[in-house]
Amino acid sequence: MDSALSASAKRVQDALNSFGVDCRVKELGESTRTAVDAANAVGCEVGQIVKSLVFRGKQSGKAVFVVASGANMVNEKVLAALMGEKIERATPDFVREQTGYAIGGVSPVGHPAPLTTFIDEDLLGYQELWAAAGTPNAVFALTPEQLCHITAGEVAAIKK
Repeated sequence: MDSALSASAKRVQDALNSFGVDCRVKELGESTRTAVDAANAVGCEVGQIVKSLVFRGKQSGKAVFVVASGANMVNEKVLAALMGEKIERATPDFVREQTGYAIGGVSPVGHPAPLTTFIDEDLLGYQELWAAAGTPNAVFALTPEQLCHITAGEVAAIKK
């Protein structure tokens, strides 16, 4: 089954397997690049989509990884306070360097190195979530508990 996945999607599946979670990557015919696209493709609410975002500390240059509900915008002032420094949105090259994925397919797992991660507390209100799996048309379903486990992130009130 995994042999049919693209290289990036297989890397996500391998990472999920390494955490011992029972999640299966699916590659779809339609795009899941945006939260709305993904919700339409899998038939769920936009809020159930896990948006993977990367920010950069202005002083440290350190990556900050945020998994947010697809229905929410991130409050960058709150995120900066959590980080203890001003932040900026990351460039596409920085995102790829830090996560190993291109924008539109950034998965919450399978990064080259662990990232400081914050989880939008609103995601915990759903029974099932859907996250990107390495490409703009690959996704996997998971529970909020699995998301917390695989990202080792800090749950925070970060929506705007």
